[in-house]
Amino acid sequence: MSTSADLVTTLKKELKAARMTYADLAHALGMAESSVKRMLAKGDMPLSRVDAICRALKLDFSELARSVADMQPLLAELTQAQEKAVVADKKLLLTAICVLSQWTLEQITSSYRLTNAECIKYLAQLDRIGIIELKPLNRYRLKLAKTFRWRPHGAVMHYFRDNALLDYFSGGFEGDGEGLLLVHGSISRSLAPSFLERMQRVAQDFAQQHQADQKLADKDREGYTLLLAMRSWEFEAFTRLRR
Repeated sequence: MSTSADLVTTLKKELKAARMTYADLAHALGMAESSVKRMLAKGDMPLSRVDAICRALKLDFSELARSVADMQPLLAELTQAQEKAVVADKKLLLTAICVLSQWTLEQITSSYRLTNAECIKYLAQLDRIGIIELKPLNRYRLKLAKTFRWRPHGAVMHYFRDNALLDYFSGGFEGDGEGLLLVHGSISRSLAPSFLERMQRVAQDFAQQHQADQKLADKDREGYTLLLAMRSWEFEAFTRLRR
């Protein structure tokens, strides 16, 4: 475990929750109170000392580790290297999309032709990449923020453009809750960013609703893909007709 600021912050919270003073902790550890304060201020302590503090606080070491992990900032996007690792294997990409929807191992293997062993292997890979934290019994904690998005010019979006874009637009967009809008117009350059901000809010609303609806039964949910885009663009066939 890292003796980082997050660890020290967590220990101080646990100390307060246990209603122990620095003097109480010092007595339990057989140390001077000033030494305990200095140790916590520096965050410089071996694992054996962390374990001793946990015993003094009647705190399970694994619980402390989870608390520290939960304090780590969630990722708004992945690095280029992480995205390249995800798209290197189609089954890994599929598993990544499933965990973004917070599917369980059982849901993934019952919906797709993946064995339990394969799925566990891919979950372990996603853990190493940094997308999830794999827990006992093949449960996991998603390490991505609610505002997470794939890099606009990253490996996943390139894969989508090259392999999935035509498939996406080949649909009729005529089902319940489906629609396709294409609007063209000339507007002030200064106003264009405000429209992009509105689109980003819609995307965030969709992501937050997705999180909220995970408690619903499978029969009450449907998988949707929301695609929002805006760019300065003219159809190439029209551009060729310009004077």
